[in-house]
Amino acid sequence: MTRVFASADEVSAALGDELGPTEWLVVQQDRIDAFADATEDHQWLHTDPAKAASGPFGTTIAHGFLTLSLIPRFAKELYRLDFGTARINYGLGKVRFPAPVPVGSRLRSSATFTELRPGTAGVTVTTRYVVELDGAAKPACVAETLVVVS
Repeated sequence: MTRVFASADEVSAALGDELGPTEWLVVQQDRIDAFADATEDHQWLHTDPAKAASGPFGTTIAHGFLTLSLIPRFAKELYRLDFGTARINYGLGKVRFPAPVPVGSRLRSSATFTELRPGTAGVTVTTRYVVELDGAAKPACVAETLVVVS
């Protein structure tokens, strides 16, 4: 269920609260191949199922940056910021990929607002995402995003 925040004050009141998790998303080979095409990263570990079968994971795996790029998709399922006029991607804080994502895996995410910082262009919202890999002991991705809401 998407949680709606009507003001920066509402986000501030929710600092530290976990949102989610989202529904599961299956990462199929066609998504991995499309990401490889978009980024021109066609390393065999991601795009060659025959070769990857004898590789370290026994199958192809998603690019770490593909997993990271799913955060906006997960975010819109978790929350909506109904204040300001624009959202500007300001960058990332710490990003880690603790576990590989084999093709056919299921991912879901939770998010936690960790900081709200006023600035000249608006407020910067720092959000920590944990992208869970179904059945794995470690998450597929843990990342902090910074978004300016102006």
